[in-house]
Amino acid sequence: MSAQQLLTKEETLRMREQYHARNVELFFKSQPLKIIRAKGQYMYDEKGEAYLDCINNVAHVGHCHDHVNKAASDQMSLLNTNCRFLHDNLVLYAKKLTSYLPEGLSVCFFTNSGSESNDLALQLARKHTGRRDVVCLEQAYHGTNTSTMEISDYKSPAGDALKSDWAHVASVPEPIRGRYAHLKDDPQAMTQAYVDEVKKLCEDCESEKKPVAAFICESFPSCAGQIVFPPGYLKSVYWTVRSHGGVCIADEVQSGFGRVGEKFWAFELHGVTPDIVTLGKPIGNGYPLSAVVTTRQIAESFGRGGRVYFNTFGGNPVAMAVGLAVLEVVEREQLQKHALEVGNYLMDKLRELQGKHEYIGDVRGKGLFIGVDLVKSRACLEPAVLETQHLLSKLKERHILLNSDGKFRNVLKFKPPMCFSKADADRVCSAIDQIMTEMKKLPREQFVNENLHLSDMVAKHLDAKSPRKRKLVDEHSED
Repeated sequence: MSAQQLLTKEETLRMREQYHARNVELFFKSQPLKIIRAKGQYMYDEKGEAYLDCINNVAHVGHCHDHVNKAASDQMSLLNTNCRFLHDNLVLYAKKLTSYLPEGLSVCFFTNSGSESNDLALQLARKHTGRRDVVCLEQAYHGTNTSTMEISDYKSPAGDALKSDWAHVASVPEPIRGRYAHLKDDPQAMTQAYVDEVKKLCEDCESEKKPVAAFICESFPSCAGQIVFPPGYLKSVYWTVRSHGGVCIADEVQSGFGRVGEKFWAFELHGVTPDIVTLGKPIGNGYPLSAVVTTRQIAESFGRGGRVYFNTFGGNPVAMAVGLAVLEVVEREQLQKHALEVGNYLMDKLRELQGKHEYIGDVRGKGLFIGVDLVKSRACLEPAVLETQHLLSKLKERHILLNSDGKFRNVLKFKPPMCFSKADADRVCSAIDQIMTEMKKLPREQFVNENLHLSDMVAKHLDAKSPRKRKLVDEHSED
């Protein structure tokens, strides 16, 4: 047994089952991996076997990057304390971070997770507007604390609507199965239908004398299935919310820091400037670091009445050193440009596969933030739920780690470390091609038998009142 592990894989799994809650999610639950080290875009199991990582957008500049590691180690050897002492790292990082943001977004609050950042963003919006209600999107994911769970429709099974009376859910503009997807031949009408839904929620709140404090959305919805907003959608929604007195919060926790290639932030793809931006995951390359950036006016509102804010670990010197190091690597290695070039290459390869395999219903994304919607056939566009899980399992056998998401967990999510290469893209696409070719020869019963546990997983995301969706669950259950 190597020095990097104290237990066998079997012992680790047994102890996890003993000391962890059963609903703490585990990748590849039936045959989980024990990962003991990682470097760049590769992860290594207890046997030293390498896996190509297409999952981890947290390891933004690559797992265990030497420059980031050294910055953390050097500062840790000197001091780590809270931000109520003066320290150069705090102000230097804030200056550097805000230099990437539009003018006006100039005041930083540092936290430890995306959940914390989004919770703080809600506090800022409410204090500034004197209001409480929030408009969010269907299938959104903003965190795991109480306030963010209530605006994370992704975490709410069908029939278990958000419990809060202050969170109002608008339909997400999903291109295949969205509420107004039937209008796709008239893109302007489809976009306007989604915008009008947000407008109606704002109007309904006003009529009930509880006007909206904020609209929050991921600038590039990920858990919903890597959704690319239609042109004009976000700009119109921001205008609508602001015309009703609310502020606009951009959740860049997953999509920021150059990942989308064309721009540094995903909200910039839509020509908008939010009032509050939340950051997390890639910001620290795996170190617990997150941030909220807002305007001076909103920040001053937050302090009205003598309110004081501090965060024990938010903005600590080690976190700030790590944050600076990550930005330095993004610049030095031109990772935004790299994401654009490799992302476009990967998208082209995936679209070539779409022309060959009926399973691929849609390929969408920007940079290295890509979704592949798998369907039973492009004629019916029914989500290929079981087939998707089969594909992921077979990729894992080929030492390629990929995940799926979306309402039916049928959208492949590509969000690898930004050092992911064209050669890696070739390897993944070749494997997908081979597996899909083999899948055509398999009886459907094989997919069902492999994934008997999935009927419950799918059912919790479905609207029981929808006959078409109900049929999908019954079909899986009966098989």
